[in-house]
Amino acid sequence: MGQPPTLETIRQAERRLLPYIHRTPVLTCSATNDRVGARLFFKCENFQKTGAFKIRGASNAVLSLDPAQAEGGVVTHSSGNHGAALSLAAQNRGVSASIVMPSNTSAVKQAAVRTYGGKITFCRPTLQDREETAREIELQTGATLIHPYNDFRMIEGHGTAVLELLEEIPDLDMVMVPTGGGGLLSGTLIAAKGLRKDLQVIGAEPSQADDAYRSWKAGELVPLETANTIADGLRTSLGDKTFPIIRELVDGMALATEKGILEAMRLVMERMKIVIEPSAAVPLAALLENQVDVSGRRVGIILSGGNLDLGALSAWM
Repeated sequence: MGQPPTLETIRQAERRLLPYIHRTPVLTCSATNDRVGARLFFKCENFQKTGAFKIRGASNAVLSLDPAQAEGGVVTHSSGNHGAALSLAAQNRGVSASIVMPSNTSAVKQAAVRTYGGKITFCRPTLQDREETAREIELQTGATLIHPYNDFRMIEGHGTAVLELLEEIPDLDMVMVPTGGGGLLSGTLIAAKGLRKDLQVIGAEPSQADDAYRSWKAGELVPLETANTIADGLRTSLGDKTFPIIRELVDGMALATEKGILEAMRLVMERMKIVIEPSAAVPLAALLENQVDVSGRRVGIILSGGNLDLGALSAWM
């Protein structure tokens, strides 16, 4: 897993990733600005390869493997974006990817993994079964396990998104980041604080999957017990690599209701004319619900992805 990430290792990841990812655009919208009384700058990772920021970390992890490790391929467990991202990252390097997916994973997400060459092994829909199945494949094949978020190589890759954002919009007052397992928030914190210690970084989380908020408040890791949220990409607990970074560096955690998440998605789609997934809408939802005071400030928001499952969404509407 290596040493904890630094600004320099994130910069190294940025150079490593140049041929393999998109430099995504930063968009603004007067309608969202008016709603929250601030100037918002959206880093659009919904336009990223595989439709989400995950390709940054996955590519960095795969490209960091030495030749002997790469020969055995990679394995992970994922119900969505990470599985597709790791499959493409492995394909780009010419190595195999085994993706353990819960048996109830949507057909859309299965198809995405197969499109990028990943080999799916199904398991029962519990975290324990996912981890055990991935471990069995690792032992049987010699593949290298790439954890969906609790991996320093993933964190380094994810931190490149905010480097790009700050290169384009250097005078931000705050950056807001959706938070599930904490990989994106951890990478953002290290990169942003490494560049500007005064820059505030706020994590945003569904109130119905609020382990990061509770862990931050308690000062110790609090596991996620239930996660009944539409933001399916955030139904994960922080890890022992992500939480210490967040505990040390984050300026705050904000919560969003399910109603707020749906409202934020609708606002972005109707006024910005772009598609985002529920997880990406959480920071804006927190602002719409006045969970963070951003009056008159310049705020960057990382729109983490755009892989919207319309079938699943309809159950929440």
